[in-house]
Amino acid sequence: MNYDVVVVGAGPVGSTAARSAAEHGARVLLLEEHSSIGSPVGCTGLLSTRAVAECGLRPSEDFVFNSVRGAFVHASDGQILPIDGKKTKAYVVSRKSFDRTLAARAVEEGAEISLRTRAVGLDRDFESGTCGEKADRKSSPTSPVSPASPSFPTKLRVIRNGRPETINAAVVIGADGVKSRVAQYAGLGKPARILPGVQIEAPYTSEDTDFVELFPGSPAPGFFAWTVPLDEKVSRIGLAVEANRLGKGENPLSCLEKFLSSNPHLKARYGGGMLDFVMGGIPIGPLEKTYADGVLVAGDAAGQTKPTSGGGVYTGAFAAKIAGKVAAEAALEGDSSAARLSEYDRLWRKGLGKELEIGMKIHDYMGKLEDRQLNELIGSLNTPRILDTITEYGDMDHPSVLMKKLMLSGNSLRLMKAFGTFVRTLF
Repeated sequence: MNYDVVVVGAGPVGSTAARSAAEHGARVLLLEEHSSIGSPVGCTGLLSTRAVAECGLRPSEDFVFNSVRGAFVHASDGQILPIDGKKTKAYVVSRKSFDRTLAARAVEEGAEISLRTRAVGLDRDFESGTCGEKADRKSSPTSPVSPASPSFPTKLRVIRNGRPETINAAVVIGADGVKSRVAQYAGLGKPARILPGVQIEAPYTSEDTDFVELFPGSPAPGFFAWTVPLDEKVSRIGLAVEANRLGKGENPLSCLEKFLSSNPHLKARYGGGMLDFVMGGIPIGPLEKTYADGVLVAGDAAGQTKPTSGGGVYTGAFAAKIAGKVAAEAALEGDSSAARLSEYDRLWRKGLGKELEIGMKIHDYMGKLEDRQLNELIGSLNTPRILDTITEYGDMDHPSVLMKKLMLSGNSLRLMKAFGTFVRTLF
């Protein structure tokens, strides 16, 4: 049981990391604790076009239910802000099919998969001074290597099909989600905040299946509620919240029930009942450190989710490709020390760090606004000139691009009035 790279978690981030490591010559094992990949689902299933591309896939009817080009933002006073991207901006996907497609790609590249395998412990030997020795790659990747070999200083303890085993690795990549065991075992901590959320799939008459609907403010304190159309008759309806902004006795489910029963727009379209139900948490705020001796973490495990939208596939896949490459190269060099693996942390932050930082500022600002203030803000944005700017520069994955364009446009005085001094702190 000797591998250059072991990836824990076979979601989009884990499969992308495994595929990347295999592409760079490593012997890779991908672990999934459940009996099937893509289940249970804990995601809205709305992926930006860039997220799908970042995973190395093209949109396919094998996993795409619907394409979306914009959003209707609903204010509590009945105003609607129509944001039209004019072309496809995102796909509504089956996460089961999407995840399985990515896992298959990792296998095609040479990774092995082990289902019903749960990580339960991590032991590392980086004190002997031998972890920097070059690994012998002259023999077959499947030929036996001593467990004491300096090439495999990380020991991942697992339960596979109910039986305890130990897997020897040079590098373990934790892509095991918001409650990452790998991050915990490596002493890397957990994301700064977790937004609890709930979603149902239900009968819902969509006004236009090219648009999702967003409901900021009191329906989902600190974040927003949404409807995501699968087709004309069925949508995913959900919300996420900042837990510290909930009232006594409130929780995400009670917020959703109230939203469905009291919002006039929803009441007129919701057909009652549900076809599916999921609960989960959205981590926001990346870990201070995403590497340790013999360990990297990526995706939700690293808190690499976008604070503005809660989406994590694009950012996670971006980081996962770097993690796979760095892990493979470190393993093949025979040096999987924290100093060597720190390259991953530096590279993903170079690509994503500033955007996540700005996104957190936007999240915190928007989450504190009362309904009255949100109504004023939406009214300020709802002009042809500003909507044209949003259409041209709106980006689910890089909201800072739009913010800069809005501030530099002829609308800056109007927006400064709406946003107050907040925009001065963004850049």
